[in-house]
Amino acid sequence: MGGVCDDVVEEVLKVVWPKPMKLFTAGPVACFPEVLKAMGTQMFSHRSKEYRELHKDTVERLTKFLEVKDGVVLLFPSSGTGVMEASIRNFVRPGGKVLVTIIGSFGKRYRDVVETNGRVPIVLEVEPGNPVTPEELDDALRKHPEVEAVTITHNETSTGVLNPLKELAKVAKEHGKMVFVDAVSAMGAADIKFSEWGLDVVFSSSQKAFGVPPGLAIGAFSSEALEKAKSIPNRGWYFDVLRYLRYQEEQWSTPSTPPIPQIIALNVMLRVVDRMGGKYEWLKIYEHRAKKIRSGVKSIGLKLFAREGYESPTITCVRAPPGVSGLDIYNRMRERGFELAKGYGQFKKTTFRIGHMGYMPDEYIDEMLRNLKEVVEELSKSSSSA
Repeated sequence: MGGVCDDVVEEVLKVVWPKPMKLFTAGPVACFPEVLKAMGTQMFSHRSKEYRELHKDTVERLTKFLEVKDGVVLLFPSSGTGVMEASIRNFVRPGGKVLVTIIGSFGKRYRDVVETNGRVPIVLEVEPGNPVTPEELDDALRKHPEVEAVTITHNETSTGVLNPLKELAKVAKEHGKMVFVDAVSAMGAADIKFSEWGLDVVFSSSQKAFGVPPGLAIGAFSSEALEKAKSIPNRGWYFDVLRYLRYQEEQWSTPSTPPIPQIIALNVMLRVVDRMGGKYEWLKIYEHRAKKIRSGVKSIGLKLFAREGYESPTITCVRAPPGVSGLDIYNRMRERGFELAKGYGQFKKTTFRIGHMGYMPDEYIDEMLRNLKEVVEELSKSSSSA
């Protein structure tokens, strides 16, 4: 139609972007400019040689980024939760037990996934705001030696807590258990050494730290896990990991149509990482943002929800001041053009969250913190005079 319906595009954009907003969300996050440019390319067949080359190159770059030396990285047309379900269906026997560690809402989701897929969750839950400690995990595994695997939420977005993944994985491996890691909001911002740390399943989504639109999930699987899958019945079809492995080995593709624009965009971002000097130079960006935001929040007089020393590199959960609703802070900031994240679940009114992910120049952070200070002062004054 060649431009005849440009007004239709404008109509839709007015619905999804009625006013300019700077995103400090839990995801999806603002895309990097390189991503937006790359995703404007015309489509091509996912069975073509061009796609096979794209797929192969993306997987190889992810393998290097995640430091996978014994195992494989696969791409899935889904959100990260799809691979969460795949971890249970593919690597745990029907009726088998899984030790689910819970530090917030997404650990609870893993518990529900275990249960609804016909396996038995054994729950290790700690007070929100805290991580699981190696000692707590060791104690739970001594009490429940029958479990086949341990699930760990690397970064809990509901509370802004980063679990000590390396130390927890070490404990699980000492007990001979498989380690499944929900790294949805950690991968790309927190270090992951897949093989060195003895991880068996690690999964994430495109719409978090890599700053790509949603629709693509990434999964890394150990050789041990892949071998175990061969003995598991009824793995399903859409998330049968061995089916994905076969398609990748034979065709450098996926069983069903992959989200080609997201894979192009992820490939671009992995190349950006290399241009910047590699993984650890890239991770410094998230370290800098997290420190800047946490410092700014504290200077306003606000308190963090996460225990000191275990703060997330991708999202800061902030306690609302006494007498002030976190929802009111969220709404007032949105009126000023800043999309933060509401408090999650039971903490919706007592907290609010500030995401650090995606495209976020330093000046955006400075501007957001200035506005946050004004909003908190206004709401606190209104509360005290009420």
